[in-house]
Amino acid sequence: MNCNNNTLTVIDGCQVAPPPGSVPATTLPLTFFDIPWFCCLVPVQRIFFYEFHHPTNHFLQTALPSLKHSLSLTLQHFFPFAANLIVPPQPHLSHFRYLPGDSLPFTVAESTADFPLLTSDSPQDVRNWHPLVPTLPSPRVEPDGTRAFPLMAIQVTVLPNSGFTISLTFNHLAGDGKSLHHFIKFWASLCKARGETPLSLPSHERDKVKDPKGLKLLYLQELENHDSNMMEIASVAPHVFVNKVRSTFVLSREQVERLKKWVSLKYCANNDSGASPHISTFVVTCSLVWVCMIRSEESKGNSDDELCYVVFLADCRDSPEFSLPSTYFGNCLASCIVGMKRSVVVGENGIIEVAKTIERRVRDLKSDVLTRAETLMSDYGELWKPGKSVVVVAGSPKLTMYQTDFGWGKPKKTDAVHIDAGKMISLSDCRDKDGGIEVGLALDKSQMNNFNNILEEQLNITVCE
Repeated sequence: MNCNNNTLTVIDGCQVAPPPGSVPATTLPLTFFDIPWFCCLVPVQRIFFYEFHHPTNHFLQTALPSLKHSLSLTLQHFFPFAANLIVPPQPHLSHFRYLPGDSLPFTVAESTADFPLLTSDSPQDVRNWHPLVPTLPSPRVEPDGTRAFPLMAIQVTVLPNSGFTISLTFNHLAGDGKSLHHFIKFWASLCKARGETPLSLPSHERDKVKDPKGLKLLYLQELENHDSNMMEIASVAPHVFVNKVRSTFVLSREQVERLKKWVSLKYCANNDSGASPHISTFVVTCSLVWVCMIRSEESKGNSDDELCYVVFLADCRDSPEFSLPSTYFGNCLASCIVGMKRSVVVGENGIIEVAKTIERRVRDLKSDVLTRAETLMSDYGELWKPGKSVVVVAGSPKLTMYQTDFGWGKPKKTDAVHIDAGKMISLSDCRDKDGGIEVGLALDKSQMNNFNNILEEQLNITVCE
């Protein structure tokens, strides 16, 4: 389960930039969708594993040149990832700045780790993946005190005669999951086709982001109350990862449909209004996993009246309030915080009650994606205080991560690495089961065992009842 004793050797460290002269000096303003991510100190990390049954030299001679060249061409259109976040002294506003010659760090390494273990769904030490993931460079301080923060780093690691990984670390201020996966798929398509890609170009028209509630000014004012060093990327203490394992749970289409039917029947049986709820795959998956996570926690004197929270995000590019193109590059996410008493979540009808609440909040977002947006910054400030029980949902099956083919087939595995830094779950499409869903988790060993047993028991209930 642990491959920490394996060695990683850095073969090359370089910078990859857009083709010379392809991108002029450009500045992009932050929108109100971006600003709350100033409070996110842990960078987003995504890893892709690909099978490649050849020695390292063969990879370096055949695959690597295509990966680097197509990345350069991709950055011509997705230049913010090669740019910097500029944080000048107040009262000047932060913004993104690209200057000709800007680039992102690109590391090439070789690892002796066990590829089948790394790509297994079974529990493994969370530290197994850490050497394969790059770190963001430290910010540069300019003479006037302005800080320039790099936004992305990429690492390609060869596991000889087995496979290779492509891993990306980036600052969430640069964009959301949809922007990231547009970039990755564009890069993959160029690499595979060795030329043009059928994918659409990103849209950088930030002036089209409407702000009917004046949220940008409100959020900027609230940011002034935070520590001036809040943008420094936090390093997670090593002891956080001791005895922690990650695992992937796969729910097939049949299991999801059975769960949806079970929840709908229970919901309607206890609902006198006769309303017909829309119990989606997202609703039942989040409800099932959150309930199993809370139930799997070791008893530590938690109060039944204690509030437990689950946080999820929704893409709102196509919402009537904005009507942005699907290719809009940046953040365009509505946040939703659901709080429920622990006694309700772990109760006999916990999944049903949770599903009711999440479904209701999803409906609220559909009618007004900016509902409660005015208090978002203060709500997050309260949420991250010590002692709070908070689970964050990352990713989405709609991002079709397993459709990222650089020319060597679909990934053997892909997941969000940063979920091991806190209480998070990752959701994605399935590699081998059409219509299924993959759930990534990182928990203490004992809790992971409990979770596995509780999940299996709960899924059996939906079959028997």
